[in-house]
Amino acid sequence: MYSAPAFETKICPPDELAARVATLPRPLVFTNGCFDILHRGHVTYLGQARALGAAMVVALNSDASVRRQGKGDDRPINTLADRLAVMAALGCVDLVTWFDEDTPLNTILACQPDVLVKGGDWAPERIVGAPETLARGGSVHSIPFEHLRSTTALLEKIRRL
Repeated sequence: MYSAPAFETKICPPDELAARVATLPRPLVFTNGCFDILHRGHVTYLGQARALGAAMVVALNSDASVRRQGKGDDRPINTLADRLAVMAALGCVDLVTWFDEDTPLNTILACQPDVLVKGGDWAPERIVGAPETLARGGSVHSIPFEHLRSTTALLEKIRRL
């Protein structure tokens, strides 16, 4: 008989998010992204983000949301279900959810994070949810890239081979 891996309990449907977040220790870190093909840059960034708090929620763009970002007709490569499972398996992630909108603002408002984080290509003043997080007394961080990697560049390399 199949038994789902324990990490899958970290996957949280959006309609259960507020209740599940209420059980997490504070300060709570929030970040989001596509995380289509997980690479070293992603996991380094996620580990650094998690170090800023006692728990971390990661929100993934739904497949439709990724397609609207203009990353390419074949994106995402991995389905939302697969991306959720991979993200949930990471030890630094306490809860993973998803959003279908173009931005994660509603998800951020549901989580009420103490710490809002994005990668170094986002200036803090451009991070969605920054004004709301700062107004509640939280902090907003843009973590510089330590390993210059991108899913787009990785896919280009694969296609060349």
